[in-house]
Amino acid sequence: MNLAIIGAQWGDEGKGKIVDLLAPHFDIVTRYQGGHNAGHTVIIRRDGIEQKFVLHLIPSGITHPGKTCVIGNGVVVDPRALLIEMEDLRGQGIEVNPKNLLVSNRAHLILPYHVALDRAIEASRGGNAVGTTMRGIGPAYEDKMARRGLRAGDLTDPSTLAEKLTHTARQANRLLSVLGGEPIDEKVLIDDGMRWCDLLSPHICDTTYYLNRSTRDGSSLLLEGAQATMLDIDHGTYPFVTSSNSSIGGACTGTGIPPSLINMVIGVIKAYTTRVGGGPFPTELNDALGETIRTRGGEYGASTGRPRRTGWFDAVVARYAVMVNGLHALALTKLDVLDDLDEIRICTGYRINGRETDQVPYDANLMSAAEPVYETMPGWREKTVGINRLDDLPAKAREYVDRLSELSGAPFAFISTGAERNETIISSEMLSRHGLDLSI
Repeated sequence: MNLAIIGAQWGDEGKGKIVDLLAPHFDIVTRYQGGHNAGHTVIIRRDGIEQKFVLHLIPSGITHPGKTCVIGNGVVVDPRALLIEMEDLRGQGIEVNPKNLLVSNRAHLILPYHVALDRAIEASRGGNAVGTTMRGIGPAYEDKMARRGLRAGDLTDPSTLAEKLTHTARQANRLLSVLGGEPIDEKVLIDDGMRWCDLLSPHICDTTYYLNRSTRDGSSLLLEGAQATMLDIDHGTYPFVTSSNSSIGGACTGTGIPPSLINMVIGVIKAYTTRVGGGPFPTELNDALGETIRTRGGEYGASTGRPRRTGWFDAVVARYAVMVNGLHALALTKLDVLDDLDEIRICTGYRINGRETDQVPYDANLMSAAEPVYETMPGWREKTVGINRLDDLPAKAREYVDRLSELSGAPFAFISTGAERNETIISSEMLSRHGLDLSI
């Protein structure tokens, strides 16, 4: 059984919790795209003590002993960020070693000049800035596509690394001088590169062969996405998107496994909508209610701390994500955030230039002009926090969940009612129909 987890909105839907919940039932957990601009928060109890883990590059399965975590070829890896994350996990009592953390030798590297370029390019855009995390993600993917990037495999050959780093740093410094950015010190970069060789090369291998051989030999694979469908470079609200394919296609190209090996795809979606950075957001709430949802939901970026924009559930986006990814099911998160509301709105369509549509427009300007068409449902005004049985949900909360499923076009496999693992309603019967037995 191989399962892919996809974000079904603009990211920050709670994928980390769902992956953490599922990880015990899989042998391998692999991340397949994005960089350390993503942040997956996992909250667990160990020996009666609550621990919070914020993961940026390492798959959420790392908190489970006996699991192999893989950073796939579609990810861009900042060696400095990865080493910090590894040490932070060790400091929290999590084992990280070359047996339980593998890095694809085909994964491209984010180097210090990518970060400098990211900052300089965003500054040059002025009021048209995309709102990147300034962590070098875009410039690293740009170098990858321009066939001038360095890959993790280059860290396994120190004899040629200095020459490669010098060449690429000089190219970047020429561009930085035009943009007014700070140049990179070549000697410091080379010294850092040699240190990365020593520390990371034991983790680096050909994960494409590893994943294919392992799955064909019977190991189960959980594929973990970062960002989300509406931030996909091809299918999102371009240009306000990330620099990789965060929809289902990226799961194949970012790991090297064929589509035929993916048995099920689950999309993670909030009971409302959030977005970080610039770009269109039809259901955004720029008022006191939006702030209330932000505060109750803890809507601040796990990687950046930036406050997230908040809004009502957008069924147009949900249907689009179900279609693009071929989602078999959805995982609904943060239902409990809405517990105190008298009424709740759902966007069922858009009105653009006087015409109604149930489709996501390809053009960001059209998306920005979209006026949401709403239907209103009564709030339940009861606590759902910690409920883990569907029958225990308040009747009006159950009606809201059923309506979201109907409008989205996919059933809910999970309904999260809190941050911890046990605060989840699981549809075991539906999952078992797809070959996933969580009772094991």
